[in-house]
Amino acid sequence: MKRSVDRILTTHTGSLPRPDDLLATLLAREKGEHPDAGRFQERIRAAVTDVVQKQIACGVDVVNDGEQGKPDYSTYIKNRLTGFEGAPAPMPEARDARDFPEFFADTQRWGGITTTRPTCVAPIAWKDFAAVETDIANFKAAIGSNPARDYFMTAVSPGQAARFLGNQYYKSHEEYLRALAGVLKDEYTAIAKAGLVLQVDCPDLGSGWNNQFSRLTLPEFKKIVALHLEVLDEATKEVPPEQFRLHLCWGNYPGPHHHDIPLREIIGPVLASRATGISFEGANPRHEHEWKVFKDVKLPAGKLLIPGVLDSTSNFIEHPEVVADRILNYASVVGRENVIAGTDCGFATFAGRLTVHPKIVWAKLQAMADGARIASKQLWG
Repeated sequence: MKRSVDRILTTHTGSLPRPDDLLATLLAREKGEHPDAGRFQERIRAAVTDVVQKQIACGVDVVNDGEQGKPDYSTYIKNRLTGFEGAPAPMPEARDARDFPEFFADTQRWGGITTTRPTCVAPIAWKDFAAVETDIANFKAAIGSNPARDYFMTAVSPGQAARFLGNQYYKSHEEYLRALAGVLKDEYTAIAKAGLVLQVDCPDLGSGWNNQFSRLTLPEFKKIVALHLEVLDEATKEVPPEQFRLHLCWGNYPGPHHHDIPLREIIGPVLASRATGISFEGANPRHEHEWKVFKDVKLPAGKLLIPGVLDSTSNFIEHPEVVADRILNYASVVGRENVIAGTDCGFATFAGRLTVHPKIVWAKLQAMADGARIASKQLWG
């Protein structure tokens, strides 16, 4: 994992806009339709190549495949693993939804979820590991040979998979968690062995407090966080820490968020995990102030922060000076070499849910690169 040695590097969280025709095919598959497999894979390969080139053109230093072939960042595993044939389980009511039910009743305000979330009703095992290998091959073909950049691939955490895909088979949450980890470890290891940086998406560590575990007390939820990180560390033991970054967030939706668990309450165990890079929201109105947490929380040696400097739920294009200020805040407390500029979350988290217009996404990424140059000039001269 490259560090910001002589300038601030830039990256993002994972999902990027998909072409309209590919998006339509992904949504058709979610409805149970079966498009021509060969043409589908050919379209994915072309989309991955295109999205890699677009990231580079926007000045992104650490790029990925944009999750082009996945319907979303977490439930994609339902088509690759056995066991997920049950009816979807409802998500517990969110804490902020209790206060503002009228807002959440109108889901079109921020885009309804279009992907399916079946429940686990049988033992979990791989039935299509080749899909993982295809993702890796598509991405490697798209990047070719370019040592000037770093490349990462995303994968869902066991805790996040358990959050969206209900369980009716395993006897407890922990047993289900460990079953998921037992198979997902193969995906993690394969990504790392391909020479890529692995990013494991862990919204369960933050957003889980707001809905899945919304009836727990803070001490009870902290035990959940500890368990999820313990299981994740075990599942990633074959991944070198320097090839491992972790993303946590509080939910990628433009809602109230006034019950979000403070970063201070969960950052300690996250920093103690095997991950070298920690990606998290740092640009939206609920969490922008939390750079101050690191005045008191010491960053362990060797760790990197990847704070969001772009809000992934707003069509405002951040001014480069605003981006630079956000970068400089973090650099002032943890050191310039320990900061990589990122985004709060993905810009195409769920296929079919449009929050930020695709053309604006690329403008925002360009603004991030411009802001990073401004910050770099101040930090390195």
